[in-house]
Amino acid sequence: MAELDPQVSDYLDFLDELGQPDLADVGAEQARELSAAFLSDPSDREDVAATEDRTVPGPDGEIPIRVYTPRTDGGGPHPALAFFHGGGFVLGDLETHDAACRALANAADCVIVAADYRRAPEHPFPAAVEDCFAVTEWVAENPAAVGGDGRLAVGGDSAGGNLAAAVTLLARERRGPAIDAQLLIYPVTSASTHWDSYENAEGYYLTEADMRWFEEQYFPSDLNRANPYASPLRAASHAGLPPATVQTCGFDPLRDEGRAYADALAEAGVPTTHYHYDDLVHGVFTMLVEPGIDRTRDVVEDAAAGLRADLSD
Repeated sequence: MAELDPQVSDYLDFLDELGQPDLADVGAEQARELSAAFLSDPSDREDVAATEDRTVPGPDGEIPIRVYTPRTDGGGPHPALAFFHGGGFVLGDLETHDAACRALANAADCVIVAADYRRAPEHPFPAAVEDCFAVTEWVAENPAAVGGDGRLAVGGDSAGGNLAAAVTLLARERRGPAIDAQLLIYPVTSASTHWDSYENAEGYYLTEADMRWFEEQYFPSDLNRANPYASPLRAASHAGLPPATVQTCGFDPLRDEGRAYADALAEAGVPTTHYHYDDLVHGVFTMLVEPGIDRTRDVVEDAAAGLRADLSD
């Protein structure tokens, strides 16, 4: 078995010394505050050409978005990525993923449209899926409004990867919008399934208790968990979905379900690139705010390479 990256190991030791409370003990609001305190550091963010905060129509009111225009020499327009943040469907927002979105926009030379979708428990499944679909549809119909050139990808990390996969399934079901690529960063793909990789569910950032708590907030009924828009791996077919870049980490409880989804896509004939990092943990994509963790840059660069390849066809 690979060894944990030393810089990540030091960071986990630091978190352990701080004594992180169980999410179930503090509740959604305090958990959001704690998450924001760690991930919303403005001191280590890349410059982009421009950012714009605005709203777009959603199924239950306006949805806030943030548009990132990449800092490139060639100018625009650019391909667009509708991006959905992670956080177990409960945590995360535009600020927690600002550093990651900036870095990815520059590395991939694409416009990122980050969605501040409705979160559980206030808005359980399928609110987040429908919000993310609405943002994707809006970007597809209004590329010029964000500096897009008509090429469109969806993507996200963890719960956001789940939402991106669900949006591609919905777009296939609803016959649009056309999506050219999907980026799934250690995605949740099968709710409530106990995988062998749950051996990493203690001491490596994301715990099994966290996962079960997130699921309890997001799913009002156990029946929802088998819905393919909640568990994309359970879709009857994965044929005809957009080309995919899937990223998984060796010390991540979600490792096996991410691998299984990459395999399911490939077996269905979907062009699939799978990057696996034996020495990394869940959450590394947003550890860019920790300047001592060098491997975060590898994850961003690989995500960008996958997007560039899939959007160039």
